Amino acid sequence: MALVEVPKEFPTKLFINGEFVDAADKRTFDNINPATEDVIAPIAMAGKADLDAAIEAAKRSQPEWGAAPPAKRASAIWKIGDEIMKRRHEFAALEAMDSGKPYRECYSIDVPMAADHFKYFAGVLRSLQGETIPVNDNLFVYTLREPLGIVAGITPWNFPLLMAARKIAPAIAAGNAVILKPASPTPLTAMLLAECIAASKVPAGIVAVLNGKGSEIGQAIVEHPDIAAISLTGSTSVGVKMIKDAAPTLKKLTMELGGKSPNVIFADSDLDMAVKGAQAAIFYNKGEVCTAGSRLLVEEKVYDETVEKLAARANKMTHANPLDDDCRYGPQNNKSQFDTTMGYIEKGKKEGAKLVAGGERMGDKGYYVAPTVFADCTSEMTIVKEEIFGPVLAVQKFGDFDDLVAKANSSEYGLAAGVWTRDVSKAHKYAKAVKAGSIWVNCYNWYDSAVPYGGYKFSGYGREMGLQGLANMTQTKSVWVQL
Repeated sequence: MALVEVPKEFPTKLFINGEFVDAADKRTFDNINPATEDVIAPIAMAGKADLDAAIEAAKRSQPEWGAAPPAKRASAIWKIGDEIMKRRHEFAALEAMDSGKPYRECYSIDVPMAADHFKYFAGVLRSLQGETIPVNDNLFVYTLREPLGIVAGITPWNFPLLMAARKIAPAIAAGNAVILKPASPTPLTAMLLAECIAASKVPAGIVAVLNGKGSEIGQAIVEHPDIAAISLTGSTSVGVKMIKDAAPTLKKLTMELGGKSPNVIFADSDLDMAVKGAQAAIFYNKGEVCTAGSRLLVEEKVYDETVEKLAARANKMTHANPLDDDCRYGPQNNKSQFDTTMGYIEKGKKEGAKLVAGGERMGDKGYYVAPTVFADCTSEMTIVKEEIFGPVLAVQKFGDFDDLVAKANSSEYGLAAGVWTRDVSKAHKYAKAVKAGSIWVNCYNWYDSAVPYGGYKFSGYGREMGLQGLANMTQTKSVWVQL
C-alpha cells in the first residue's frame, strides 16, 4: 500500500489579523488521525481573548473592505481560488489525514469545489444591486445592499474545507469580515486556507480562523454583541440551542442542520443504475453527509431484487487508509461518531430490522464501520427516524404514490430527497410533493456554487450558495428622496 506524501509542515495556530499566532493563554488540543488513532499535531485552542482580538482587527478593516469597489474585492477573492488550486495536493492530503475522507475524493471533488466557491462569488458579487421603486410623482425611492459587518461561520467535520469556503466566500464577497470556527476534530485545511487568504489581496483582519471547543469559543461567538450574523452547519440540537442563545443579540442566523433524506426507487427505473446511485447516496464519505440518502423507499414490485443487489454491493466494499490513492472508503471521523454509529446498528437489530450487510467494525485499527444495510424497516424504528450520520441504510417498501409521499414526508427533517424513475411526469410530481430543499432525479448528491442549498422543517432555514447565499450576507437600506 503506497500512501500519498503528506506536507511535513502546516499551520497549527490561530489566524488573527493576517498572522498565525498562539492562543492568548497558550492552550492546545490534540488533533487525531481517524485512520490510525494517532496524534497528528497539537492545535492552538482559542478562548474569548482571542475572539476579542479577532473582532477588534475586523472592526479596523471591515469598513474599508465593505466600501471598496466591487472589482477590487472580486480580484482579491478570485486569487484565493487560484491559491487553493496551486496547493491542491496539500489540501487533499491534509483533509484525508484529518477527516478520514479518501484522498482521491478530496483531490477531485472537495478542493476544486472549494476553489470554485471563491471564483463564483468573485464573479457574481457585482450582482448585488439595489432597485428603484416607483411610489408617487414627488418621491424618488431606491434601495441599497450593504454588508452586515462582522459575521461568523461555524463548520462541521464532514466537509471541512468545502464548508469553510462556503461560509467565507459569500461573506467577504458581500463586504463583510468573517470569523470562522472550524470543527475541532478537523482544523487543518481551514488553517491552510488562511494561508491562501493571506497570500491574496484580502486585507488583514477580514478573515480570522479560531480553532477550539464549540462549548467555549463557539458559544462566545454566539453571544458576542459585535457579531451580526452566524451561518451554522451542524446538528439540529446545536442549531436549536444557538437560536435560543443568540436571541438576546438579535443575530441573523442561517441554519443548515440535520437530515434523514428519503431516496426513492420506482419499479420503472433503471434498477442497476438506481441501486448504484443508492449505494453512493448513503456510503459516499462513509455516510457522514447531511443529505445522505439514509432512508431508501423501494416500490414493492422490485423490493426483494433491490435489497439483494444492494447487499451484494455493500458486502464488496473494502476499506483502506484514506491517504492511499486507491482508497474508496475511509473511517468515521472520530471515536464519538464511531461509537454513535455502532450504537444505532445495535438499535436496528434490537428493534427487528433485518441486517443484510455490514453491521460490524472493519479491522482493528481506526474508526471503520462496515457499510451496513437494514431491510424490512418500519417508520417507527429508531434507525428510520433519527439521523445516524454514518454508513447505515434503512430500506422500506411502499405501495402506491400516496403511501410513498406519506412515508417520505413522515420525517421531522427536510434537507434533501432523491427519486429514480423513467417517468418524467412521476419524477416532477414527487419532487413537488416531497418537503425538502434539494431534490435529485436519477442522480444524487450533486452541488454547484450557483445553486441555493438549505432545508425545510428541522433541517434548518436560510439558504447558502447561489445569489440567495450572497444576498443573505447583506442587509437592505431604503432611501427616500423628495423631488
